[in-house]
Amino acid sequence: MKISIILEKLSKTKYIGFIFWIIVWQALSVEINQEILLVSPFSAIKRLSELIFEQQFWIAITNSSFRIILGFLLSLITGVVLAMLSTSYKVIEAIIKPMMDMIKSVPVVSFIILCLIWVSTKYLSTLISFLMVLPVIYDNCHTGIKGIPKEMLEMVNVFKVDKLRQVRYLYASEAMKYLKAGCNISLGLCWKSGVAAEVIGIPKGTIGENLYNAKIYLSSADLFAWTMTIVVISILFRRLFMYLLEVVENRLK
Repeated sequence: MKISIILEKLSKTKYIGFIFWIIVWQALSVEINQEILLVSPFSAIKRLSELIFEQQFWIAITNSSFRIILGFLLSLITGVVLAMLSTSYKVIEAIIKPMMDMIKSVPVVSFIILCLIWVSTKYLSTLISFLMVLPVIYDNCHTGIKGIPKEMLEMVNVFKVDKLRQVRYLYASEAMKYLKAGCNISLGLCWKSGVAAEVIGIPKGTIGENLYNAKIYLSSADLFAWTMTIVVISILFRRLFMYLLEVVENRLK
């Protein structure tokens, strides 16, 4: 009876999925019984609790976060600008679309290897996160701007509304829901692609370097601890950024 009550209460919480997969993880770890293959969640959390007191842990987080977030912000600005230009000028849309289709089709690892030839490993994660996020932001903004009713566009032209006001009160407000959807997808994508670039490029003092070292030394505890760190940072940044977008959207109304 008590178990059924507990399960009923858990089903009403948003943490039920999280708790379920932690239990599955622990069960698999016990079944395999080899920490080198699959560490238990308790061992991973214990290792993470040790890492947070190390200076290099915070240096790696700072370096990786700055570079990956920089790539995301650059792609956000570039994607919005290109979307606005391509909706205004057909020739620009014809030039940009094949490039965006190519970026979406090429595997991330191919871009990483190619970019290693062109840029320093220090900012490889910035370039890769920029490239992976750009098509998503562009497509969503382009769709949003294209969806603006022609009547509204004709009205602002008739009343000769200046470009700055058009951008703020028409384009930004109408395309915001599409931009939010694009950002929601991109905020996870930039971290996955950025850290993947670091694992291959191995720039010093980064999360990717620590993941690579965990693999080399067969340290499953370190591998899962750093993976948990990436997940937490990614979720926190996504929530913060989406909140800021909500604030901007409310001010545009």
